[in-house]
Amino acid sequence: MPYIEGEDRHQIYLLPNTLDDFVDEENPARVFDAYVDSLNLEELGFQVYSGIKAGQKPYRRGDLLKLYLYCYMNGIRSSRKMETETKRNIELMWLISKLQPDHGTLSAFMKNNKTAIKKLFREFTLMVKGFGLIDGQLVAIDGTKLKANCFKKQHFNANNISKKLEHINEKIDADLRDFLTEDNRQKKLEITERLEVYQERMQ
Repeated sequence: MPYIEGEDRHQIYLLPNTLDDFVDEENPARVFDAYVDSLNLEELGFQVYSGIKAGQKPYRRGDLLKLYLYCYMNGIRSSRKMETETKRNIELMWLISKLQPDHGTLSAFMKNNKTAIKKLFREFTLMVKGFGLIDGQLVAIDGTKLKANCFKKQHFNANNISKKLEHINEKIDADLRDFLTEDNRQKKLEITERLEVYQERMQ
């Protein structure tokens, strides 16, 4: 019986596809791209380099931030795994224009911009509020007696909101620590493997 067959991987096309053809209009990668491009990273506290000094050219902070946000939303928390994704993920190739920063660059970006990243998460909430997706308004009533039906977990006051904000900040700190801890674990594993290879060669 006949089967559905794919395209010949060696076929040459007169009009080749572009990267943009592989990322549809509703793809979340386009949201990350537009959102980061709208930010003033220097005002947020990110270390921004001019790129005019002698030596190796730096990566744009915006490109590294796009890469981090995309991987974070897709459950990729290791800088080494991020580096791998840049070489095989077509959406990331589109998002950062086929750049391939190594894991050392990505790890340093996270370590040097932890405070700015926390601030960015807060700015994102304000942006959502500005679009009207959330109200963020205080609702109050007078002393009229009303019959209420509210679960304890759904009731919010100033004290509860303060605790929620503290919890959110702790969660952000925990995510950043997890990223850096995973990075250090990978480095130790890599060093151990190299030592074992050297020891075998010395025998």
